[in-house]
Amino acid sequence: MIKAVIFDFNGIIIKDERIHQQLIEELLLEENLVIKPGEYQKICLGRSDRACLQDLLAIRGRVVDEEYLTKLQRKKAQRYESQIEGLEELPLYPGLNDLILKILSSNLKLALVSGAIRQEIKLVLERAELTEYFKIIVAGDDITISKPKPDGYLLALERLRQAYPEINLQAEECLVIEDTLVGIQAAKAAGMKVIGVANTYPFHMLQRQANWTVDYLNELELERIQEIYSPAAIQPEGDD
Repeated sequence: MIKAVIFDFNGIIIKDERIHQQLIEELLLEENLVIKPGEYQKICLGRSDRACLQDLLAIRGRVVDEEYLTKLQRKKAQRYESQIEGLEELPLYPGLNDLILKILSSNLKLALVSGAIRQEIKLVLERAELTEYFKIIVAGDDITISKPKPDGYLLALERLRQAYPEINLQAEECLVIEDTLVGIQAAKAAGMKVIGVANTYPFHMLQRQANWTVDYLNELELERIQEIYSPAAIQPEGDD
């Protein structure tokens, strides 16, 4: 039975990957380094900025300490904030608001898990007037290990349990909405069901890993998923 829905952020709520790639490339240029074609997509998509920067630097023989990584991360966050504030309209994905309202009207709990730092997430949610819906957020600065490890989703489960002890939430009762392969892997490693939305990767690539796949958020059939996992739909073995 589905009791909670957990959103990814970049690639599900906001279409901002181009901005992130540009800012990462700028940071590396300032380090006298250049990203190769396709390298950002291979190393950074779905992962935290910290993990992305650390790996891109390490590949180039640059071993930096945690303090330096934090400095780079903060510099990028400040530039991201400037870019977002300069936009007349946020590039939010169509169908987002309708989906959130469907989830709430079904009395399901909401959370958000992202490798983005809290400062970036809060900025977008406030501008999009979505802050009130996402009381539980696990951001990149809450965890030290990035997707595809399940740490972020496991922490979200723990926080949901603390906030709503009356529902006795289990991992398999969580439905995650993701757009990247590493994100899907992280959610499944946490024992959760996953919907892949083909915003970042082609449909066929997500379909191999996710429990369901849709092209767009507004194609997500929440009622059908609830029916599949309702107690009435799950019969004991041996029953007709």
